Amino acid sequence: MLYVVIGLIVLVAIYFLFLRKPEAASPPPSQAESRPAAAPPSVSARAKSEPPRAPSAAPPAAGPAAGETAPSAEARAPSVPAEAAPAEAPRAPSGAPAAKPLFSRRADVESLRRGLSRSRDAEGIFGKLKSLFGGRKEISPDIASSIEEVLLASDVGVKTTATILERVRASLESGAHSDPSRVWDALRSEAMRILDVEGRPRSLELRAKPTVVLFVGVNGAGKTTTIGKLATKLKEEGLTCVLAAGDTFRAAAVQQLLVWGNRVGCEVVKGKDGADPGSVVFEAINKAQAIGADVVLADTAGRLHTKTNLMSEMQKIARTAGKALDGAPHEILLVIDATNGQNALAQAQEFKAALGLTGVVLTKLDGTAKGGVVLGIADELALPVRFVGLGERPDDLHEFSSADFVEALLGKDAEESAA
Repeated sequence: MLYVVIGLIVLVAIYFLFLRKPEAASPPPSQAESRPAAAPPSVSARAKSEPPRAPSAAPPAAGPAAGETAPSAEARAPSVPAEAAPAEAPRAPSGAPAAKPLFSRRADVESLRRGLSRSRDAEGIFGKLKSLFGGRKEISPDIASSIEEVLLASDVGVKTTATILERVRASLESGAHSDPSRVWDALRSEAMRILDVEGRPRSLELRAKPTVVLFVGVNGAGKTTTIGKLATKLKEEGLTCVLAAGDTFRAAAVQQLLVWGNRVGCEVVKGKDGADPGSVVFEAINKAQAIGADVVLADTAGRLHTKTNLMSEMQKIARTAGKALDGAPHEILLVIDATNGQNALAQAQEFKAALGLTGVVLTKLDGTAKGGVVLGIADELALPVRFVGLGERPDDLHEFSSADFVEALLGKDAEESAA
């Protein structure tokens, strides 16, 4: 009997030790499993507590290319500063990128100064003005007539020269600028004021995808070469270009653009000899849209500004571009040979009357001592100078900066400033 009792006790002990223990121990694992399951609700709770910030956090983490265009733009909108709002709302199709400058680098003043060496030597505008002020401790009001001669000889233009002299002469008569260095500073200040065209961007901007840039001007101004140089710069900025060989009346121009396209790695759209230039531009815009290119650079036939019928054809090309892409062309740049002097200004006036010019490219400035022509064109046309050409290499096409240009043209050398 005793053995029976002992056996029952052992069985009860085994039951409580081995059968009931797993059941008692089961809650801890279930608790452990419940913790991971509780994590997602805590994440969603944080998301609910910060609904506006959750969407905006995604695009910065992924970079500019991440996410869809419309949601990311809406998410960024609340954090955009008030002064940046115009850049976020360009006149462009809904799928276009926000307008932004095309270039992140500018030429240094010294490289511009080397390119303007002829305008800075003894026969140039800088050299002639320097000879007027050299060795003087005071300047009398009658020197204004000598300054006028220098400005006119440098193709600054009659109207612009009169504007500059009006301010300088008033200062001289009041005695405020009897110091030669102060007169020099007054000239530089006036040049800066003239070149800073109000309400106009100083650089090309991406206003659509693709942004269409139409180049116009007379034969020999350097349109095709400028397009090739600009395409090189755009490629360096990581942008894709399509070149439109719209100068269909000159086989040499088409071939030249093909050479540039092969060199830079750009698509070149061309037509048959004598084909309608508008159709070439139309096809180039369609090609750019198909491959997702950023910019279309369109060449056109050289037109004499005195030929009304030929100028009308330029207007037709612009209208055809608008049919291919709403808002195109986004830029119409007039390419001018700076060595043409005052004739260049006459060309610019006629082209502006016929087309909605948005800027000027001045080429061959390294080949003239009359760098002052830049002042006359900017002043009389109220058009910004976008680029200046100072040599044959792609790097010799400089994005225009009024401050850098004035410093390169009228600024004293380092050793002279130290003296």
